[in-house]
Amino acid sequence: MEKTISKKTAVIIGGSSGIGYETCLRLVNRGWNVVNVSRTPCKSAKVTNILADAADGAALAAAIKKAAGKTGISLLIYSAGFSMAAPIEFAKEEDYKYLFEVNFFGALRAIQNTIPHMKEKGGRIILIGSLGGALPIVFDSFYSASKAALEMLCRAAYSELKPYNIKVTGVLPGGTATGFTFKRKIYNESETGRYAGSMNKAVAALANMEQSGMSPAAVAEIICNLTTLDKPPVIKICGAKNTAYRLFSRIMPEKVTLNINDRMYNQ
Repeated sequence: MEKTISKKTAVIIGGSSGIGYETCLRLVNRGWNVVNVSRTPCKSAKVTNILADAADGAALAAAIKKAAGKTGISLLIYSAGFSMAAPIEFAKEEDYKYLFEVNFFGALRAIQNTIPHMKEKGGRIILIGSLGGALPIVFDSFYSASKAALEMLCRAAYSELKPYNIKVTGVLPGGTATGFTFKRKIYNESETGRYAGSMNKAVAALANMEQSGMSPAAVAEIICNLTTLDKPPVIKICGAKNTAYRLFSRIMPEKVTLNINDRMYNQ
């Protein structure tokens, strides 16, 4: 059953582009007061912007407190993300630590700082994960690891926050055609050594999967529809094909799924 939404505040971390941006637009049209928290502003004049880096814990906490204002927060969506293509052997500590700061610890801090604004009246938290958290994205292993951790955090938060009527859902898109593909940090051949050929094939395959995948608008529509459900799912996979892929990865022997996964990345 759908509910009428009016003048409630939605905070989107990472709403300046891609899935987050499309979600901002749709929530505004559905009557939400939308606040975007990101390093760059959302271009919609109807969205309030608070500039902050999701990897900066103090800045993120201050932004969420400001967004809550006097009305509180009814909806938190964490859509910030960072990706890097690098061999595990040569990945730099500063890079993978930053990746986890954005993809996982930023989400954790966002949840921690939002809970006090939801405990009294309840609310919804939606975390944007990835199917890459179910099976590894070859040479983007840290992204996959961070999304796997985010999904487990979502499941734990669902149980812990249920008594306070805070509903938590993890949304798992597959490949999505956004500019995220072109913002990925890619190590060059001098940094990858003998992995260069294999990594370049994997990066090209990943880019193709993303750019031929779902539109960010379609994913955003799924996210927005979740906000109207009395009993939203703990995990929502976007699209029938991706749902089948996820199921397949869970029921087939590990080596079979990994071998198929390797072929997807031309390994």
